[in-house]
Amino acid sequence: MSSLNHCIKFELDVKDENIVFKDYFYKSIKLQKHKIYEAELLQPACPFCGSLALLHNGHLITNIHYPTANASLPVIIRLAKQRVKCRACERWSMAQSESVNKYCSISNASKLKVLSALTEDRSMTSIARENNISINTVQRVLGNCSHRFIDSYEYLPAHLAFDEFKGVDRQLNCICLDGDSHQVVQILRTRYKKTLLKYFGRFSP
Repeated sequence: MSSLNHCIKFELDVKDENIVFKDYFYKSIKLQKHKIYEAELLQPACPFCGSLALLHNGHLITNIHYPTANASLPVIIRLAKQRVKCRACERWSMAQSESVNKYCSISNASKLKVLSALTEDRSMTSIARENNISINTVQRVLGNCSHRFIDSYEYLPAHLAFDEFKGVDRQLNCICLDGDSHQVVQILRTRYKKTLLKYFGRFSP
């Protein structure tokens, strides 16, 4: 591993061994200065059969938005994903990384930063501006987590724990946890008795 690649990975906290950084520079995009990192995403083996006999056929260039401490200087990783054909099973594939989802240009590190910001009493506009992404992207990140809190009235843990916290507009919400695993069971918009009875009344004895 080259010293440049090692230093950039340390700076950006990128742990994927298949990503190799080659260069970095500044570029003006839509009248705003950006820091660009050029990198290649390698495909070491066939994801279908595991064969190492690969025929390389160019790259797909994707601009990945990456989190930065300085919101006025956005960071973009210009990632060249290898396209390969397996000589063994003759199937085509493209290199993929845990740092970014397939068909996505927002890094998973950026999504985690957005999720962390969503737990604070802040607007989506300020979160989007801080991370140099659109408000729609912030809403999609929040929507992708909403399935964890879909109401299910078939099961409740044996032990429940309750607490209240300040949510949007400093309104007190109620959170219900599994007393053993500390996993979130449900978050209710209010802490009033009427709301609690309405929710827990839907479960059978």
